[in-house]
Amino acid sequence: MTARRRGVLVLLVACLLAIAACSGGGDEKADGAEEAFLARYDLDGLSATEVIDRLDAMPVQERPEGLTASVRPDVVVLGDGRREVELPMPRDEVYVSVAPYRRDTHECHFHSLTTCVGELANTPLRVELTATDGEVVLSETRSTFDNGFVGLWVPRGIRGTLTVEHEGSRGTVPVSTQGDQDATCVTTLRLT
Repeated sequence: MTARRRGVLVLLVACLLAIAACSGGGDEKADGAEEAFLARYDLDGLSATEVIDRLDAMPVQERPEGLTASVRPDVVVLGDGRREVELPMPRDEVYVSVAPYRRDTHECHFHSLTTCVGELANTPLRVELTATDGEVVLSETRSTFDNGFVGLWVPRGIRGTLTVEHEGSRGTVPVSTQGDQDATCVTTLRLT
């Protein structure tokens, strides 16, 4: 083979490799399957923040059957038993969902947007989050969703104390948003 033919052959192979790399191959199929999965639950085109806000606020009876949705500090994991999709969380915020209780609670570490149910549904609360340095990060009146949880978007990288008040009762718990294994589900805040 002449040097010229080898050069043409090398150029042809390089062009084919470049075209294959630019086509995305499996990525487009994965994205298409991911979009189809999300569309099945009317969540296509939504960010992790929008998915969380929609599912946590959704009335319990209207929640999509067969869908699991777990809030982690770094991602939201959506699944149906056959497929899982991960949506990245915002870089500067973490979602912490809190179910204050008087009598009944359950163990929880990563909040499930579709199955977690707390005792105090649709209940007004006074919520305050104070960082360990004394800064009040959040102080407002909120209502729990139909699932008995109140969802809080809080800054990433803090430690503090969460205080909840309702009808003369009060409870506090420590909260951390510093690591990728920190709890996003708080079910240990008892109102006394």
